[in-house]
Amino acid sequence: MADAASASSALPDALRLGVAELGVSDLGRSVAFYEGVVGLRTVDRAARVATLGGADGSAVLRLVETPGARPKPKDAPGLFHVAILVPERRDLAVVLARLARDRVRLGASDHLVSEALYLDDPDGNGLEIYRDRPKAEWPYRDGALRMATEPMAAQEVLAELSPGADLDAAMPGGTVVGHVHLQVGDLAAARSFWIDAVGFALTTTYPGALFMSAGGYHHHVAANVWSSRGRGPAPEDVAGLRSFEAVLPDANALDVVATRLEAGGVRGLRDERGVTASDPWGSTIVFVAP
Repeated sequence: MADAASASSALPDALRLGVAELGVSDLGRSVAFYEGVVGLRTVDRAARVATLGGADGSAVLRLVETPGARPKPKDAPGLFHVAILVPERRDLAVVLARLARDRVRLGASDHLVSEALYLDDPDGNGLEIYRDRPKAEWPYRDGALRMATEPMAAQEVLAELSPGADLDAAMPGGTVVGHVHLQVGDLAAARSFWIDAVGFALTTTYPGALFMSAGGYHHHVAANVWSSRGRGPAPEDVAGLRSFEAVLPDANALDVVATRLEAGGVRGLRDERGVTASDPWGSTIVFVAP
């Protein structure tokens, strides 16, 4: 990945991502996958909605059933992957060992700032499960963050397993959505929305992709045109990302976001939940405050 000049985000440094909401076609099948394969646990469940999280009960994903929904075409804008961040390398080792034991098809990469596993859910929704390296170990060149895509040292990760580790244990407390990676139709338009209007800072680039964050994180949001260049929004009858939350420190920060969106010509909805805005391809961010 190419280095990007250091830039300050217009968003608070304390921003973090909250719950990501995914559309699925069969709730029972998806809950079984996210519990048995991914390692989350059901926090709450209703007729067509299930909320899942780690061992501490904090919500990470919300699954909403739309019977008959079909997988999003791979060349359509929308979700590329939602990334679940685990606290420690040993937590990633448990996931890797479980996926290997169960012969789950996956990819594995070292991004210099993180180590990551990649897989798809039953509806074709892309997932990343990763751990961050300590920030003191992140590589910089001339003050700019460096990222790359290299093979993961899988055996080194597996060496972190404790003797007798329970491979079917729930993901630990502190598991969160770390970032969301989107497919878009045009990088200039994506930059106009996510950076100029929403307020994220550009952290690094890659041919056909942008990586953006607040507070100096490697990325909270990424956008690529690798297979979606020139495409319009995905069909409405597909599974995929319905929304994801960005948690701000207080209500005053919500006011600032709403004002900036309006100044940038972006139509934002302000209601009791927070401030909601969608990019030109329908990917929706919901700003919330405690």
